[in-house]
Amino acid sequence: MDGARPGTTLHGRQAECETLDGLVATVRAGHSSVLVLRGEVGIGKTALLGHVREGAADCRVTAAAGIESEMELAFGGLHQLCAPFLDRLGRLPVPQRDALATAFGLTAAHPPDRFLVGLAVLGLLADAAEREPVICVVDDAQWLDEVSAQTLAFVARRLLAERIGLVLAEREPAPDAPAESAFTGLPGFTVGRLSDADARALLDSVIPGRLDERVRNRIVAETRGNPLALLELPRGLTPAELAGGFGRPDARPLAGRIEQSFLRRIGDLPPGTRRLLLVAAAEPIGDVALLTEAAALLGIEEHAASPAEAAGLITIGTGVRFRHPVVRSAAYRAATAEARRQAHRALADATDPVTDPDRRAWHLANATAGPDEQVAAELERSAGRAQARGGIAAAAAFLERAAELTPDPAERGARALAAAHAKYEAGGYDAARELLDAACLGPLDEHRLARAELLRGRIVFASTSAGRALPLLVRAAARLEPLDAALARQTYRDALHAALIIDRLPSGVRLRDIARAALAAPPGPPPDRHDLLLRGLAVMAVDGYREGAPVVLRALAALRTEEVTREEGLGWFPLAARLAFDVWDFESNTALSFRLVELARAAGALSVLPPALLQLVSNRVLAGELGHADALIAEARAIGEATGSRYLAHYVSLVTEPWRGREAELLAAVDAMTRDADRHQGGPGGTLAASAWAKAVLYNGLGRYEEAWEAAERGAENLHELGLAIRSTVELVEAAARSGRPARAAEAAERLADLARGSGTDWALGTSAMVRAQVAGGADAEALYREAVERLGRTGVRITHARAHLLYGEWLRRENRRTDARAHLDTAYRTLSRIGVEAFAERAWRELRATGTTAPRHTPGARTALTAQEAQVARLAGGGLTNPEIGAQLFISPHTVEWHLRKVYAKLGVTSRRQLGGALLDGTPVTG
Repeated sequence: MDGARPGTTLHGRQAECETLDGLVATVRAGHSSVLVLRGEVGIGKTALLGHVREGAADCRVTAAAGIESEMELAFGGLHQLCAPFLDRLGRLPVPQRDALATAFGLTAAHPPDRFLVGLAVLGLLADAAEREPVICVVDDAQWLDEVSAQTLAFVARRLLAERIGLVLAEREPAPDAPAESAFTGLPGFTVGRLSDADARALLDSVIPGRLDERVRNRIVAETRGNPLALLELPRGLTPAELAGGFGRPDARPLAGRIEQSFLRRIGDLPPGTRRLLLVAAAEPIGDVALLTEAAALLGIEEHAASPAEAAGLITIGTGVRFRHPVVRSAAYRAATAEARRQAHRALADATDPVTDPDRRAWHLANATAGPDEQVAAELERSAGRAQARGGIAAAAAFLERAAELTPDPAERGARALAAAHAKYEAGGYDAARELLDAACLGPLDEHRLARAELLRGRIVFASTSAGRALPLLVRAAARLEPLDAALARQTYRDALHAALIIDRLPSGVRLRDIARAALAAPPGPPPDRHDLLLRGLAVMAVDGYREGAPVVLRALAALRTEEVTREEGLGWFPLAARLAFDVWDFESNTALSFRLVELARAAGALSVLPPALLQLVSNRVLAGELGHADALIAEARAIGEATGSRYLAHYVSLVTEPWRGREAELLAAVDAMTRDADRHQGGPGGTLAASAWAKAVLYNGLGRYEEAWEAAERGAENLHELGLAIRSTVELVEAAARSGRPARAAEAAERLADLARGSGTDWALGTSAMVRAQVAGGADAEALYREAVERLGRTGVRITHARAHLLYGEWLRRENRRTDARAHLDTAYRTLSRIGVEAFAERAWRELRATGTTAPRHTPGARTALTAQEAQVARLAGGGLTNPEIGAQLFISPHTVEWHLRKVYAKLGVTSRRQLGGALLDGTPVTG
């Protein structure tokens, strides 16, 4: 314990205790509260957790503690915390129940994603809190296994309206350790050192007899206000030293001196007691029966624990508890390597291979000094079980150790490759790269070498840039062709997708070369729609847009209308939705974007869901549903908070802010992205291309056409005639025509017309008519504007349809046909202002005034604006979803959903879910 035992006065901790008492009071009052206590070894964190537990006598308190030797065992910390509530598991929605049961090894099913597990933990605690307030305390959080820490951080960020308190204590990182943890950003405070006065009072409370003032001053100075040091270091001084200060100064770091104090005390114990402490230190779960059996196997006498208990180092009752984690590490460190192996061997022999095979395998690994195929095979089986429970990081640790213990070089390389893949999936890119290098030193067969090259490409894509990964992916695809046609096609798919989303291809890499290689590769297995989509994209790159677009459209129709498995959808829909955008197929883009988000949410596919949300945000913006887009952005930001990623939050600002005409917000997002552009080339789109398009839209809306032209020119260049290049060209025509560059506008309009004929959709042809009208004159211009309004009116692209009305109205006013102009300008203004496209709406309003009519401004209703989270809850509730279904989609508890709904009803002035749809369509503003 840090500094004081439960029930004693915490010297100098009044402010900290008041803060923690406030947390408990907040929970009693019906709201959630989270605090993270941070501080050095021995500073008093554990004592403060004890204060929380004592002050929450009327609450349900559940506790967990991270243990250094348990860090590789998945869900261990989370299981400690949730164990008291597992009898309520059946009350959770089935997907959550199954995910948590699988994670804890209670059932066998598909590996659960951590988002589903996190939602299940949130639901389990929220359900328990319906009966009584729940206080969760977690000590030594820095030693939780990775997936437990990530899950608890997720839960902590989603707590709001439940009677749940979460208090975590974590040690300050060592100077050479990463500064951030899973809990970085959560509310909390650093537990500071005691003042000299409080340090003296604490010291006097534990030192019997008279203490020389000079000795007191030295101890207080050397311990620097650390409570555990104040309690422990005087134990190493003789009575003479305490009385007269005749000791030798020690300049070692404080944490080391605390451990040395414990090491000295352990060294004074009988040999049998030291061996018992070693076994207890190696056995992390505090199981008395297991400790007793292992001790018996080592021939340790039953009374061996008594001296350690008398010395206050350990307590053995219903469980085994060390006084402080430093005691555990000291007991383990004091032993020889051979003694540690003997302890782990005894623990392995005492551990039930049926009920706890993974911990037994881990003990066996620690008991093994050299290569051992039998132990390595056990570890490999444990890795499979960990992976089945969703413990990817644990699986990687098992496989890494298995590779180290494997005697056969070929098998060692195969296991190292498997460990590298698991590390990659767990986000440990540096470790994955090192394991991959080790694997490639062994005699891998051709298939494994090809998969190693593919893995290297994926690691570079995820950790560095899509541009640098592209050559690796292309080589891997070629190498896989004669070995695994399906995987080769998927790799070509990923390579082509990567080529589309970066601003500039790497030197020596050409899109046409990749496309030709994809066309020449052996066909993959059914369904044929995969090959059709890939062939369409490749044909567009090799033979041109007009040749490939019809092939892509046929593939999209098949993907949109035929039955698709989850795996197929998650693998192919990201590219398909992107290509639907490129070939102007709004119906397919809508259907595939919605379906992709549904699949990613259901699977908890964290690598797919954020870019899927971005696809859907872009779709909903075009549909004129900026409120829905804001709600999706709120969901994406919640994922970013849970995963520590902020990039997507900046990117989505580029999708929405240009239409609102918010220059400051857009430029801030552009600056945030371009500061780290190279790192994020593997993100949802090219930074430079997206920024250029966004600025072009912004400045066209604001009527600053020179700036719009400069941005559009940058966005339209060197981007394979796809994606944002097409959209930037649309902006380029308007900006060039309005800034006195008619020839450039005509050239761009003709290029768009050629592309539109290749697509043939109403969206493409309507947009083409709109831009060509801007460079035409007289009757030709009017006919084109009419065609644009008619064709775009048949699509769901509401923003472009409203812009066509605006441009037509502006043209009519310039032709002095004011009455005709008013009808189109009024339609444009009403639509654009209602959906929140503010800058273009302002343009329409000014044009209306110029026709001589009095045009009242349309403003959102006077009701208080909804937050983005409230808007999302309201939209889903209005769509008929239940509170648990809404909670599952938004990663919040049903109780929090109800809390949001009460606020929504009050703001909108409605009383039921049935009224929400109409209220939201009535122009209710959305904030933040």
